[in-house]
Amino acid sequence: MSSGDLIQATPDLLLLVKRDGIPVAYAGGSAVTELRGRPDSGTSGFVPSWSESTGALIRRLAQKAIADRAAVDARFEERGKQYEIRVHARGPDRALCVIRCALDGSDRDPLEATGEQRRSELDRRGFLRRFKESVALAALRERPLAVAVVYVDEIADIAQIVATKMSEQVMTTALSRLPADASDSTHDSPKWYLGQLAENLLALVVESANREAIEARVGGICASLRDPIVLGDAEFRLTPYAGVGILGVDASTPRILLDHARAAAAEARRAASRNVFFFSDTMQLRSLARIDLARELRQAIAQGDIRLRYTGRHDLRTGRRVAWVGYVRWIHPLRGEIRPVEFLRLAQTIGLATSLSRSVLARLAEDFASLAGQGPSDLRISLGALRDHVLHEDFVADLHRLLANGGVPPERLELRIAEKVFAARDSTDFRLLHRLGVRFVVDEVGRGAGSLASLAKAPVWGLQLDRGWTHVLRGDEVARKVCRAGIAMATALGLAPIATGVDDEQQRDALLELGCPYGLGDLYRGVDSSVSTPPRAIAGA
Repeated sequence: MSSGDLIQATPDLLLLVKRDGIPVAYAGGSAVTELRGRPDSGTSGFVPSWSESTGALIRRLAQKAIADRAAVDARFEERGKQYEIRVHARGPDRALCVIRCALDGSDRDPLEATGEQRRSELDRRGFLRRFKESVALAALRERPLAVAVVYVDEIADIAQIVATKMSEQVMTTALSRLPADASDSTHDSPKWYLGQLAENLLALVVESANREAIEARVGGICASLRDPIVLGDAEFRLTPYAGVGILGVDASTPRILLDHARAAAAEARRAASRNVFFFSDTMQLRSLARIDLARELRQAIAQGDIRLRYTGRHDLRTGRRVAWVGYVRWIHPLRGEIRPVEFLRLAQTIGLATSLSRSVLARLAEDFASLAGQGPSDLRISLGALRDHVLHEDFVADLHRLLANGGVPPERLELRIAEKVFAARDSTDFRLLHRLGVRFVVDEVGRGAGSLASLAKAPVWGLQLDRGWTHVLRGDEVARKVCRAGIAMATALGLAPIATGVDDEQQRDALLELGCPYGLGDLYRGVDSSVSTPPRAIAGA
């Protein structure tokens, strides 16, 4: 698969639809532009020239996706063309619809699953039957049994942002590299088999209660999934998170055992850990604690207690500070500092991400007055925009409000937006802000896959390499290749490459050798922490 294939795989139309079926934002490609150019027929409320039946179908699919909190796929025909649509829930009140021209003209019922989906569902049902039989047999014969659930991150994003068929191809390739089911039952190598519960969820049944043996088997599966997947000249990286439940210890029924394994996998994902997590009663207690944490997060947002920690971005050659880079930070009065990965994901889960982002914008305006005087007049203040807020219909209005109130001059504001989010937002909005002077940096380059077409069209100033690659740049040849590719892509597009995780002089020199001019990290901790900061903001890496 070439870069051209990646560009062609980008959606023809992205729609953000409310629960009541009202579209609130859309971005279109060339195929949809052609349809919109023919206003001689009725309107669906989505694309002016599309039929009411198409509009009704999209509304139905959006409502189903929101109700089920799961992706919905369908096909439809409009003006003689076949289209594929995938709808994802985006919180409790909105759905994102990704529409692209179908690769073939086959005519299927829009609400009817495709043959591939049917076969997949049959395979999943077959695995679940086999799993239930295994649990019953193990209980009858008093044999040990464990089930591991592996959540494969990035698959859903590839399906949503790039193409569903591409995500399926990535997952198929990943699964094809896994070892076959074991047929022997020795102590060192217990019997096991693998199944797929969902497009990004795997289950591994192991006839053992030995934690070391289980961990070795599940860890090997996860290590294989982490290996880069190359399709043509496109490379994808997956991040698996694994949790395990043991029969007779954690549960005695198949459903509860599987639920506990999924809870352990969710715990591993929340911790962003490569370790295999085994279910424990404390996980249930932590779930109850998260309920309290959600209530406290609402209160912290309402009271403006979410703060910003600032670190400097520097010119790697001269050491000159070129921007203040802000990161969210929550210091709980009793729990102490709570990691951003924990409360940001919690905010997404309970629908507080946009409110949290708005509170951070207010904090940014307060901090800017103090930071502005601590450097040259062109020193910018940079903020990472949260995905849910970027995709919200009021995102641009919220930024205009910040700029209009004089909190931050537009020529001093920089927004960092994750690579894959650019494809899900109309670049017209970014261009309007860009003309006012706001600068955009694409963040997390090298983590998963984004849309090259959207990236090339967006008014972007720089590309920020993901810390996961730059941090191990010197000792990992794959990381070096990814950094080199990211820097080369930025240079080819006329953008500024930026590195995070520049912790020592050797990393700095390696990045300069690859052509990266800007960076931030522990190398500059002393310089940044010596600058006075607002009393409610925190400086340092």
